[in-house]
Amino acid sequence: MTATPAIAVDIAVEVEAWGDEARWRPLAEKVAAAIAQRPELIVPDDAELSLVLTDDARIRVLNRDWRDKDKPTNVLSFPAADADAEDPGPLLGDVVVAHETTTREAAEEGKTFEDHFTHLLVHGLLHLFGFDHESDEEAEEMEALETEILAGLGIADPYAED
Repeated sequence: MTATPAIAVDIAVEVEAWGDEARWRPLAEKVAAAIAQRPELIVPDDAELSLVLTDDARIRVLNRDWRDKDKPTNVLSFPAADADAEDPGPLLGDVVVAHETTTREAAEEGKTFEDHFTHLLVHGLLHLFGFDHESDEEAEEMEALETEILAGLGIADPYAED
């Protein structure tokens, strides 16, 4: 491991609504750096993340094929490591984000698109490191870590009640 771990980010923009990849690269790299600095995470040398920026139609197909849920969602994560692997390999996996759902949720929650997108990136990346929210205990642990990371990025607690 290196003294200052880093996560390389590869971005694929699948739909025009996202605009140019260069618009999202600084934010994605900022999130990856914040994740890489977390002491509870083991970040391998030469870690890589694939970020796919897509639409509701494409994420619906992925959600149906991989999770048996035939509807769009905001973010999906596909870890490269086996579920029982102790540590991720250098290829962390893929995080896929849907533009329409992210836009709608941000508006409904009174957040900027960028803040909500940042939250989804943090959430998706934590899934690549084995975090989940299937049980209440897992959800509390994951949400607390998300909240800490987002606070470090200057974003308010997304789980706070109004």
